[in-house]
Amino acid sequence: MSIFAASIYLFLLAIILCFYGYCHKRKEQKALSSLEDAKTSGLLEPPSLHPAIDPSECIGCGACVLVCPENSLGIVGNKAVLVAPAHCIGHGACQAACPVESIQLVFGTEKRGMDIPMVSPSFETNVPGIFIAGELGGMGLIRKGIEQGKQAMGYINKKRGGDDELDVVIVGAGPAGISASLAAKQHGLRFVTIEQEDSFGGSVYHYPRNKIAMTAPMDLPLVGQVKMYEISKEKLLEFWNQVLKDHPFDIHFQERMETVTPHDGSFKVTTSKQVYITKNVLLSIGRRGTPRKLNAPGEDRSKVVYRLIDPEQYRGQKVLVVGGGDSALEAALALAQEPETTVTLSYRSPAFSRVKEKNRQRVQEAESQGTLTVLLESNVIYIGTETVTLNTKSVEELEIENDIVIICAGGVLPTPFLKETGVMVETHFGAVVH
Repeated sequence: MSIFAASIYLFLLAIILCFYGYCHKRKEQKALSSLEDAKTSGLLEPPSLHPAIDPSECIGCGACVLVCPENSLGIVGNKAVLVAPAHCIGHGACQAACPVESIQLVFGTEKRGMDIPMVSPSFETNVPGIFIAGELGGMGLIRKGIEQGKQAMGYINKKRGGDDELDVVIVGAGPAGISASLAAKQHGLRFVTIEQEDSFGGSVYHYPRNKIAMTAPMDLPLVGQVKMYEISKEKLLEFWNQVLKDHPFDIHFQERMETVTPHDGSFKVTTSKQVYITKNVLLSIGRRGTPRKLNAPGEDRSKVVYRLIDPEQYRGQKVLVVGGGDSALEAALALAQEPETTVTLSYRSPAFSRVKEKNRQRVQEAESQGTLTVLLESNVIYIGTETVTLNTKSVEELEIENDIVIICAGGVLPTPFLKETGVMVETHFGAVVH
């Protein structure tokens, strides 16, 4: 090779390396900017399941960054970093994409613990025969709930009951419960599914009208591969109902579980309608338990509700939404789109720390357009018949006209019920998910 040709190759190589370095620097600056924004806004606490990265193992390849659906990861100093913790939804794709296994999924942080029932890799609790799948176990994603429901039923299939009892009672008909029911039918198990609501869906059933339910391709027992990405609440519920028509199973709607007690080596499940004797119980219920209340005077008034189903029913009214999570923001945004509706969003903290970036941006836009009033660092201190009084950072007692109060403050984990059945609950401070 001539000196001239070698010089050309070296020149081209230098251009490529400079371009790579430039792109790498820009990505790092973007990641640092996201991290600084998170620090400034006080948004450093992930809402639930999230990645913990071992910097001594990370090679900075960026595979995790590429697959993250919420842009919560970035490369800083040639290492992967959770630069937007509040955006993370526990997708888990980052862990699967890492070629050197430097990422582990964890619950909670050093500062904020998260209560999780004790569950083995087979989804069985410390009480033999009681299993947990889906949201109650900390996995809120639809596709993960579906996978867990299917896997749990595979283990339950190995622990069938006697002639005079069911093999399993499935409690809850959200994604995990539906998947478990289909798997139970596939395995030929004797089972019944109970659901306290009048329809499928679990948490999705309580979403506001037309809310987008983020999901991903999933493998449903008896149904096969289902490819879904962004789908509305109504379309997803329509899909579940079609599944029931195509693959019917024994499901009892509007039947609430009340107690689960030991019974001759099995369990007696008492509901609001009857009693079942079963070898196993699968709890595929949500983490909401009972709605978290404000404990403010006047909260028992009929105008106070704890979820938004149809924004249109409040058209033209003065509505206060209380809460700082995605459900609260989405409720406020949906209401703000209704004509002649006055909407105020109250949150006790100085920032919305556990919400999707898209929702945060939409709230800022609605506030700038004057369709939504946001009161950060505020607390409801009294709910009157025609007004609500709040304590804010700038005003000790702010009274506003009000027709409806919608409290979206999450729910209380059904810890008393779990303790009654003997299921242990652990508080995780950055605990690894196995």
